[in-house]
Formats: sequence, C-alpha cells, structure tokens
Amino acid sequence: MRSIWKGSIAFGLVNVPVKVYTATEDHDIRFHQVHAKDGGRIKYDRVCTVCGKSVQYADIDKAYESPDGDKVILTDEDFAKLPAAEKHEIPVLQFVPNEQIDPILFDKSYYLEPDSSTPKAYVLLATTLDRIDRTALVHFTLRQKTRLAALRVRDGMLVLQTLLWPDEVREVDFESLDGVAEPKPQEIKMAETLVETMSDDFDPDQFTDEYQIELKRLLDEAIASGTGKVPEQPEAAPAEMDAEVVDLVAALQRSLEASGRRAAGGADDNGKAKPAKKAAAKKTPAKKAAAKSTAKPAKKTAKKAAARKGA
Repeated sequence: MRSIWKGSIAFGLVNVPVKVYTATEDHDIRFHQVHAKDGGRIKYDRVCTVCGKSVQYADIDKAYESPDGDKVILTDEDFAKLPAAEKHEIPVLQFVPNEQIDPILFDKSYYLEPDSSTPKAYVLLATTLDRIDRTALVHFTLRQKTRLAALRVRDGMLVLQTLLWPDEVREVDFESLDGVAEPKPQEIKMAETLVETMSDDFDPDQFTDEYQIELKRLLDEAIASGTGKVPEQPEAAPAEMDAEVVDLVAALQRSLEASGRRAAGGADDNGKAKPAKKAAAKKTPAKKAAAKSTAKPAKKTAKKAAARKGA
C-alpha cells in the first residue's frame, strides 16, 4: 500500500505523526465501452457547446448555476481563498461514546500508520481509545476538502472514518407508513422465533460476491474460447414459484418450516409457543400403550398352543 497523506494527530499538546492509507479497495471488474459492430473503443471528447471546439482539461474551470439560473465561474485561485483546516494536522475535537454515532454517517475508511522512529505516542493514543470505549471526533482535510471524522481502534491500529455532515443524510417521511396497524402478538412471536432460528455470530468470510464470481467465470470462458465472446449455453428451466402468500402468519409459518426448527420450535399452527419438552412427554404414554397392545395377542397365542397340545 502507498500512503496518500502525511501529517500528525493533535491530541492536546501531544503530536502523533502518522501516514494515511486507504483501508478498502474495490474489486469490481471494469469494462470499456466499445462499438457493438466492430469492437472499436469508444472515446469521449470535451467539446464546448458555444464554439464547438475540443477543450483541454487545463483550460476548464468550474461553474455553478443557481436555482434561478444565475451562473458563477470559479477558478483554482478562488477555491484557494476558502477557509480550510490545517492540511497536515488532524485535531481531536472531543471524545464521544461509540454508540452515539449513527452508522449511517460513516463514509470512507483509512488506516493510520505511525510515522516516527519511536511510535510511543501512537501506541499511547490507541491504547487509551481502546480502554475508554469512546471514539475521537476529529477534523480531516484531504484533497482540499475538510471532513468530520471518527478516530477509533481496530486490531491495535488507529482507523479514521470520515463522517457525513448531518444535512447530507436525507430526512425520511414516507406516507406509505402512515396509519399502518401494529403487528399482532402472534405475528411478533413467530417473527422472533424465526429470527432465533436464523441467528448466528457474524463471520464475513462466510459470504461471497456470487455476481463477481460468475462474471469472472464468464470472462474466463470467453478468453478460453478464443472468440472474445461467451459461448452459447442452454438456459436452465426456471424454478417453479409458489403462489403468493398473502397471510403474514402463513408466510412466517412456512419460513419456520423451511428453517427446520419448527418441531423444536417454538410455535404451533396458531402461532403460540410450544415447548419441546411437552411434545416429548406426550410420546411416552404412546409407547406404553403400544407395548400393552402387542403383549395381549402374544398371551392368547400361547394359551391356544397349550390347549392344542393337551388335545
């Protein structure tokens, strides 16, 4: 990995020199646009709508158009006049409880590596953050843009996660949720049972991007064919779809049955809780009755055999 930024964290009067690295990467397969007829690469040209000529990137400025149609053009010099935080400093603003930061605010993540021959201050800050179970709110300026960010610890390393500003999160007000009836107790009970049957510890390695795997397979087949195109394959017959289940309780019941946990379950046909122990207790009398019924015919058979011998 290559660092994209160098600076220091300002923690009170303590400076912690760090290097910044992008913590995530995109594995999406990139495609070029080509002419379907001959496979020629499609190129884009920046053309001015006024003079009709091609414009070099160095000759392009940025323009803003207001809702009223007023246009303003800004140059690089204009942007340089705007106030920005210190470009090579990450000041700690305050420490807040971890649970108070809504995950919807998280944007991009960066690793911070100590940039000092004696990273004692780095380890001190990381250890302190880990022990107090709080997140440091900081200012972070990257590519001339200042963001609010969360500084926390992951596997002993400091991680910086930029945050969206509050006005960047849309307000939700959907009329479709107005006046909706509350779920029935039996629906809630069955939904909770279903959640329990599907609950487990989170392990990200259990999940794979099936789309990317299949896309890579298609590309490998096209390359192996030598034609540059994916070989034709017979389409699989579509699986039969069940009729739409309108009743919510029926849908939950079917989900429980599919999970294979209904018997150990938690719910009968009416959606009420049914302990597994009671079901086992009912089986015991059934076994005794079966034993008695098989024993009686055996005794009668023995008497008949003795009578025949006496005769």
